[in-house]
Amino acid sequence: EGRETRLRVVLRVRPLTCTETRRGDQQVVHSLGDGAVHVSAARHDATFGFSAVFDAGASQEAVFEGSGMRQLVELALDGFSCTVFAFGQTGSGKTYTLMGPLAQSETQPASPALLGLMQRSFTCLLEQSRSRGSDLALSASYLEIYNEQVRDLLSPGPPCNLPLRWSKTRGFYVENQLSVEFESLEAIVSLLLQGSQRRRTSAHALNRHSSRSHALLTIHIRSRAVSAHPAPGEGWGARGSSRGCGQASACPSKQGTLCFVDLAGSERVKETGSSGELSVEANSINRSLLALGHCISLLAKPRGKRTHIPYRDSKLTRLLARSLGGSGITLMVACISPSSRCLSETLSTLHYASRARRVTTRP
Repeated sequence: EGRETRLRVVLRVRPLTCTETRRGDQQVVHSLGDGAVHVSAARHDATFGFSAVFDAGASQEAVFEGSGMRQLVELALDGFSCTVFAFGQTGSGKTYTLMGPLAQSETQPASPALLGLMQRSFTCLLEQSRSRGSDLALSASYLEIYNEQVRDLLSPGPPCNLPLRWSKTRGFYVENQLSVEFESLEAIVSLLLQGSQRRRTSAHALNRHSSRSHALLTIHIRSRAVSAHPAPGEGWGARGSSRGCGQASACPSKQGTLCFVDLAGSERVKETGSSGELSVEANSINRSLLALGHCISLLAKPRGKRTHIPYRDSKLTRLLARSLGGSGITLMVACISPSSRCLSETLSTLHYASRARRVTTRP
């Protein structure tokens, strides 16, 4: 707490798709072990290092355990503001890593082995909360940023635009956002699937289910350790006496958050064949990702050499300000394709992720 903490950055390399294999694409990304990955192609020969690298054969469980996601859940329960976000080119496996197969629904759940970081984190969260035995209140909010408009994915009716505000105490926040309480795994998974089905997606040349918005699902965790009445002749425990809890009151509460951010993929209109509304969406996505990359580049500099961080350049960077350069604890999952045809976007993601490793926060 209060110490400088680096962002944890892990890399996931998806398998070559059937289309890429039929087309004869070469695999240009190779894992070297110990968190290193090598890119080998004409005029490009580079090695990058990360906290962990998951190659094409890595299971969803291996990514959950090896990325540090379990520790992030525990820190959120301890009252910290925790964030995990996936980024990379469109079609690189971000949504699959976070959620699992896109075809799943409440009536057709995914195979347990294919569940993503989100569902596995929900299970871990509920197990941990029960084992700790504290009085815990859990709620969830879910929004998307589509063409620079913030929309609630859980409120009934068509998604409506919500205002983004700023205050000295809360920082940037979304006004009038719906937060829904839950107590079971079934309830939170239902909220996830309902919200995800309302999210804007479209098909183009690189991805049949391309996310056209950035999505943020936030779990709000409020806990308080309730003081017990002492038995006759016994004093209050250390917790009760040190915090001054009264006989019928509760100790001060802790409030943590666990936020999952599924960023829309960067894309080149020439490669995706987008036009009309798809082209407008792509330009909006790329502008917000450029703003995010600019903030990360500035945050990667030593604290004494940092200039003004332009969080206000996009709604995405405003909402991620605390996670990136403030008091949060952040895990970044960079997703890439190993295909030679995607080399340019893959290198861009790798450089982006390498800069993020130098960013520090003070949880």
